[in-house]
Amino acid sequence: MAANDKRSAFEPRINNRRAFHEFFIEAKLECGIALVGSEVKSIRMGRAQLQEAFARVDDGELILYGCHIDPYDKASLHNHLPLRERKLLVHRREIKRLESATQQKGTTLIPLSMYFKNGMVKVELGIAHGKQHHDKRRAIREKEEARDLRRQMSRRM
Repeated sequence: MAANDKRSAFEPRINNRRAFHEFFIEAKLECGIALVGSEVKSIRMGRAQLQEAFARVDDGELILYGCHIDPYDKASLHNHLPLRERKLLVHRREIKRLESATQQKGTTLIPLSMYFKNGMVKVELGIAHGKQHHDKRRAIREKEEARDLRRQMSRRM
């Protein structure tokens, strides 16, 4: 049991930091992902990118598009395609809920992070609305003000 805890501490968590800058995240959902062995090994090495990825409901299935997972160096002939479509594993009722949520204009499904949980790769999806340019500037200004406040508080102590 303790060996498993140590291993999870070293497994990478691939984050999509750009998603929080580009979108308002309304809700989050954890789901599984169907992968081949070389993809899992690449993710374990931290070689995946979620910046351009998005999910969509097609024919009653939730599919992840644009997720780049680097080919595994030691896989030789049986390597995977880096930008292939990958099926996300969620319950049917959740797929229906996500499909109805994305029917609204400007709403999309964005992967926020990819991580290991009990030896399985999980993807955290977010139901997102796009930000306008002025919203992005306001968020940057708020971060700068919070940083300045932290600096002033640390100087006083």
